[in-house]
Amino acid sequence: MALTPEQQAQVDVHAAIENIRIAGQAAAEARRERLEAVRLAKEVLIENARSKAVDSRDVTAVDITVFANTLVAYVSA
Repeated sequence: MALTPEQQAQVDVHAAIENIRIAGQAAAEARRERLEAVRLAKEVLIENARSKAVDSRDVTAVDITVFANTLVAYVSA
């Protein structure tokens, strides 16, 4: 059974809304994944620094960011 133009317009609007919702969920999940990677990178680097000499225990934001990017790339691959 063919849809009337009005029904087809409603289907198209519903599909567009659903696509926007899915895109929003994907973006939110990507942010959560990134935050989890940063948290994990920070914890790992700080824990690893404990085994170093006191004067070389520096963990910088750059170190955390680089490691987090590596984790995200690994998970996304």
